[in-house]
Amino acid sequence: MNQTINAIQNPGWTPTSWQQRVALQQPQYEDAAELAEAITELAHLPPLVTSWEVLALKQTLAEAQEGKRFLLQGGDCAESFADCTSPIISNRLKVLLQMSLVLVHGLKQPVLRVGRFAGQYAKPRSTDTETRGGVTLPSFRGDVINGPAFTAEARRPDPQRLIRAHAHSALTMNFVRALIDGGFADLHHPEYWDLAWVEHSPLAAEYRRMVAGIGDSLRFMETLAGPIAGFTRVDFFTSHEALLLHYEQAITRQVPRHRGWFNLSTHFPWIGMRTAALDGAHVEYFRGIRNPIAVKVGPSVTPAQLMPLIDALNPEDEPGRLTLIHRMGHAQIATALPPLLETVKREGRRVLWVADPMHGNTESTSNGFKTRRFDNIRSELDHAFDIHAAAGTHLGGVHLELTGEDVTECMGGARDLSEVDLQRAYKSMVDPRLNYEQSLELAMLIVRKSQKG
Repeated sequence: MNQTINAIQNPGWTPTSWQQRVALQQPQYEDAAELAEAITELAHLPPLVTSWEVLALKQTLAEAQEGKRFLLQGGDCAESFADCTSPIISNRLKVLLQMSLVLVHGLKQPVLRVGRFAGQYAKPRSTDTETRGGVTLPSFRGDVINGPAFTAEARRPDPQRLIRAHAHSALTMNFVRALIDGGFADLHHPEYWDLAWVEHSPLAAEYRRMVAGIGDSLRFMETLAGPIAGFTRVDFFTSHEALLLHYEQAITRQVPRHRGWFNLSTHFPWIGMRTAALDGAHVEYFRGIRNPIAVKVGPSVTPAQLMPLIDALNPEDEPGRLTLIHRMGHAQIATALPPLLETVKREGRRVLWVADPMHGNTESTSNGFKTRRFDNIRSELDHAFDIHAAAGTHLGGVHLELTGEDVTECMGGARDLSEVDLQRAYKSMVDPRLNYEQSLELAMLIVRKSQKG
C-alpha cells in the first residue's frame, strides 16, 4: 500500500532511481561487488533515527517558517572517526546549548537545535584528484569514503567505511541522547555546559550574567507554580549533507503506519550547492523522501533556477518540508539574495529561509591556511537580516560550522585572532570552524541585531 501511495505522489521514484541520473561528487569504487556487499550489510543495520522524530522536526520547522521558532544548526565541517570521543561530542553539544540559551533569552522565542553531526562524514571537493611532488591520488572526500593520509592505500575509496560511518554515527547519537535524557541540558544546571579552556574569555562574564538572570527567573516561577516541565531537557535533532548517495539509499526505509519512505540516517538531510542540479541524482533522491530537507543556495542561483527546484522538492507546498540555506558571501549577498526572496514571496511558496554566513567567506592566507574572517561572517549575517526585513520575508535561522575545541581557524572575534594565530591550533580536516568564543559572540550579535530590527 505504501509503495502504491508513494508511486502516485512521486512518479517513477524509488530509493535507487537516482542511479539513472548524473551523480556528482561520488567516489569511484574499484570493486562493484565489494560496494554491493557493503550496501546490503548497511541496509540490514538498524536505522539511526525514527520516523516520528523526523515528523516532529518537520512540525517544528513549520513553526519556524511562521516566525514562531528560530533554527540554530551547527557543528563540524566534516566529522572524523577519530573525533568520536566523549569530550569532543559533549563540547560540541555544550556550544550549541550555550548559543541556544543566548538566543532564547534574547529573541524571546523557542530555539530549534539541530546538530551538524552524527553523519557529517562526506565532503564535496573541487577536484577528483590531488597532486603532491609529482604523485597524483584521489582527493580526500571524508572518512566515510577514504582517509586523509596522502598514500595510495589511504586514498582508495573503501566500501567498508560505509559500515564504520554508520557505527560512529550511532555511537555519537547514543551519547547525545544519553546526555540530554540524563539532564545535561537542564536549565537548572547550565554549569554543566562550561568549557574549561574559556574560563578567561572576554565573553564569559556577560554570558554568566545572562545565565544568572535566567536562573533567578526560573526559581521565581517555580516558587509560584512549582516545578515546571520542559526545563530539564531539550529536543535535539541531527543533520548532515546527504552527499554519498549509496549510503543514504541503504538507510532509506519504509515504516509501519506511515506512508512513503524516510531517510533514517538523519532527521534533516540537505543538498549542497555543488549537487543541486534540477536533473541531477541528488534532487532525484531527495524528492522521494518524507524528511524535512534543505538546499544550499549560492550567489549564482537565479529565480528561474530556484523555482523549478522548489517545485520538484516540495510540489505540495507542505509546511516544514523545505528549507533554503543561502550562502552568498558578504560581498555578494546584497545583489544575489533580494531577487530570490522577491520571487519566492510573490509565488507564495512556503519555505524556511536560513543564513549560512560561513561558506561564502572562505579564503586562503599567505601562509597556506584556509580561513574565514569573523568580520566578514558578521557582515553577511547583518546584511541577511536587513535584506529580509526590506523584502518583508523572515530570516528563520542560521547554519554554522563550529566546534567546542580550542581551535584557531577563523580570524578575528573575541580574541582578535590573526593570521599568525592560525598556526597555534588549526585542526580542521577541511573547512575552518568558529571556536567557542566566536560562536557565542555570533549568538550575541544575532540577538542584538534582531532587537535593533
